[in-house]
Amino acid sequence: MSADYSHLSSAILEQCFGKVVQAVADCLFSATTRTLGQIISATKFSRKEVALALAVLVKYRLVDFAASKQNSFLAEYALRREDVLCLLRYPRYVHLVQAKYGNVGASIAEELINSGSDSASGILIKCLNNGENKAESPESYRTTFLQMVTDHYIIKRPELLVGDEHDDNVPKFETNECDFFRHPNIDLQLLAKIRNGDADVAEARDNSMLWNLNYDRFHQDFRDTIMVEAIERKLGENAAECFRYILKIMYNTTDPWQRKVSNQITFVEIKQAIERKSNNLDLMKYMDQYISLLTEDSLGFFRRVGDMGGGVYVVDMEHAFESLAFACVESVITERFGSKAARIFRVIRCKRYIEQEDLQKEAMIPSKEAKSLAYNLFQEQFIHVKIIKKPGGGSNGPAKAFYLFQVKEKDTVRMLLDASYKSLYNTIERSNFEKNEHKGLIEKSQRLDSIVETMKERGETDEYIAEIGETITPPECEILNKVKNRIKTLLKAELTLDDTIFLLQMYQHHCTSLPTGIRKFK
Repeated sequence: MSADYSHLSSAILEQCFGKVVQAVADCLFSATTRTLGQIISATKFSRKEVALALAVLVKYRLVDFAASKQNSFLAEYALRREDVLCLLRYPRYVHLVQAKYGNVGASIAEELINSGSDSASGILIKCLNNGENKAESPESYRTTFLQMVTDHYIIKRPELLVGDEHDDNVPKFETNECDFFRHPNIDLQLLAKIRNGDADVAEARDNSMLWNLNYDRFHQDFRDTIMVEAIERKLGENAAECFRYILKIMYNTTDPWQRKVSNQITFVEIKQAIERKSNNLDLMKYMDQYISLLTEDSLGFFRRVGDMGGGVYVVDMEHAFESLAFACVESVITERFGSKAARIFRVIRCKRYIEQEDLQKEAMIPSKEAKSLAYNLFQEQFIHVKIIKKPGGGSNGPAKAFYLFQVKEKDTVRMLLDASYKSLYNTIERSNFEKNEHKGLIEKSQRLDSIVETMKERGETDEYIAEIGETITPPECEILNKVKNRIKTLLKAELTLDDTIFLLQMYQHHCTSLPTGIRKFK
């Protein structure tokens, strides 16, 4: 992990949990594993504060622990660095759940986010006690929760192993993939008693089973959305719908996070799925043409690999995210250096190796301008130079060297990813600065809004409410509006940067052999 990602993780953790948790996480970030004593020594906090911070990080699934290899009575803690960025994506997770399961699903997701992890009965009780959701029945919450487990949006955490004999001091957990999505036994009668205060949550039979959000399932949907929207922009809605059905078929036989290409899909499977589930008559009528469009498109998302049974196809994740990632890189180059620089980058990437003289001819750009743009791209590490020396010397004169431009694709993406981490960190810091700089004015505005709402509920006159509203002077109001607009712009920048980071992370997963934080189950 880069220094830029370290700074970003630190800023996110401070924003979400405070300075003590941030300091403990920073200590863990700088090492593979650390013991409790080492963390206390490095952070200078008390044992109680460090233990509480570790408990919070473990509950939110940001820290793992296991017995030390040297001493089985001593726990070693490790930070799950890749998952820290998921804290910024919580609003996107809730929005996705709300689109699929409505307000009930969104309420369950919000409680899981706030709790980190909890039992099914505990989550449902919190949802039912929420003032906004008291109209909903316990049955609807239980049904939605179980459906979210079935669809893998919620995953069960490994259960604590309890032995009859005296165990080691470090707890051990049972990891059984078959139980990760096994439905809990939720007693609705007991929920009603707990809600009325006649029983306690500890009496629930599922109290030992803890649940949390399954990030990878959400990221799978985000990834599919990126691909479908790319096809929709280029080939239209019908082709995008066709590809959506192809992805659903793919997941029946292929691990969602298989790196390069999917397992084979036949034409008959695609045809049956569309005829059975789609209401789009145009898609059913011209399905052959849409599949041909997808296979012949330069994006390379869908590829034909055989002719059996009307055709055998694969979804080429590697080619798909290579196309999408470098479309993003070219967009960045266009924004920073102009369209001619993007043309030079495309020519170099297409030719793989090219000399300066040939570059200006291929790109059809004047010599002086081509040299200047190429130098700018080289300086910002979008392109690189390869030196090839021709043997010489002695009586034949000095050795001759050829300087060839090239694009090191993995290095370019890694550089842009680090730049995105740095930009996101700067955006968060600037937003925090704006909030702290005008803290008094923002709090005054919030108090005034609260008073006005209370007055409206009491039925006060509009004149009196307007008089109270004039407590904030026009200059203060002008400053407040500017601050709100700046914070809103920075928030939009955060969302855009996170989209870019996610796309480049998908490139690293599907187009390289680098280790990523993506696992089938977490």
